[in-house]
Amino acid sequence: MDYYFTKIVTGTFEKIEQQLISLLKAEGFGVLTEIDMQTTLKRKLDVDFRAYKILGACNPPFAYEALQAEDKIGAMLPCNFITQEHAKDQIEVSAINPIVSMAAVRNEALEKIAQKVTDKLRNLINNLNNEK
Repeated sequence: MDYYFTKIVTGTFEKIEQQLISLLKAEGFGVLTEIDMQTTLKRKLDVDFRAYKILGACNPPFAYEALQAEDKIGAMLPCNFITQEHAKDQIEVSAINPIVSMAAVRNEALEKIAQKVTDKLRNLINNLNNEK
């Protein structure tokens, strides 16, 4: 089983990122963190890198439920999404597979939560559309 879900869509990096954020909101997630790897790598290492962002998304009810089941699960939160441009207007969007990441914890209550979150994330990735 892969540790991520992924889909390549056609559109500008900015529009696909905005579509992802809108879909996250529709599924009850908020974006807590954003890391622009292209800018960071240029600033820190003076290297050129493709457009690549990491978004840390959180669904508060699921996070609360997970924290009640396992107090150290915060080390694995939030759910990370990446957007990366492979070619002009060819954007790959990927998300962590919570079932795989939570399997390491071996907590039955977390497995049930991970399945619910996995279903939402898989649905979200599948609903990304090519820009029209």
